[in-house]
Amino acid sequence: MDLDDAYANMPYIPDANGYPPRWAASAADYRDKLVDAGHARLDIPYGDTKRTAFDLFLPKGKPQGLCVFVHGGYWLKFHRIFWSHFAAGPVARGWAVAMPSYDLCPDVRISEITRQIAQAVCVAAERVAGPIMLTGHSAGGHLVARMGLAGMLPAPVAGRIGHILPISPVSDLRPLMGTAMNTDFRLTDDEAAAESPALYPAPNMPVTVWVGGDERPVFLDQARWLAEAWNAAHVVVPGQHHFDVIEPLRDPQSLLVERLLNPHAR
Repeated sequence: MDLDDAYANMPYIPDANGYPPRWAASAADYRDKLVDAGHARLDIPYGDTKRTAFDLFLPKGKPQGLCVFVHGGYWLKFHRIFWSHFAAGPVARGWAVAMPSYDLCPDVRISEITRQIAQAVCVAAERVAGPIMLTGHSAGGHLVARMGLAGMLPAPVAGRIGHILPISPVSDLRPLMGTAMNTDFRLTDDEAAAESPALYPAPNMPVTVWVGGDERPVFLDQARWLAEAWNAAHVVVPGQHHFDVIEPLRDPQSLLVERLLNPHAR
């Protein structure tokens, strides 16, 4: 198998190059709307570097709890400003949503990004009371899955996690060592295994693994591996690919938002 091709999404999604600029424009519109309404707190630092900050989007009234959305991009690209509009569904349902960015490979290793996201969750948790629901897409799915593992979060924060919903996650990083991306990742055998949620026991909290039915076979595999390893709920959505599988996060009535906020919903 050509692993570089297997893990490439752009060549297999119609108008793939159009997605990032559309995401950025929609995200900016949503941020401006919430800033004008007094419901956005931007650029909240959680670390010492420029990228280690998050935006917090607030509902009307007291939040029911906190959602954290972690973006993807193979730990190599993107920034929180591309994704703000994906807070719309949970915010409309009365939840606060934190969206962190993080330092990127090759400036840092994936294991360092994992620790950064743990710190982001902790700092966001200080600002919003109540349960915490974690979701993330692709590499972000990997990162939120890692948060469920023992020792990643301090007990008072871990005890508030009500649901982890990785979307199209990378759950076993070992195949990525065979891609050209590993020039930037610098994964070793030990680090790839240590950073692979599918190789760990299941966390003691609800998990739903979500993936599009039209995704590349390796992403269907990666989602299945995690669901099987953790005996987790596994949702394959027909007709959705790697880029549009997150679109329902914008809709407060979508099955994705309902499941994120209510892990036992069917």
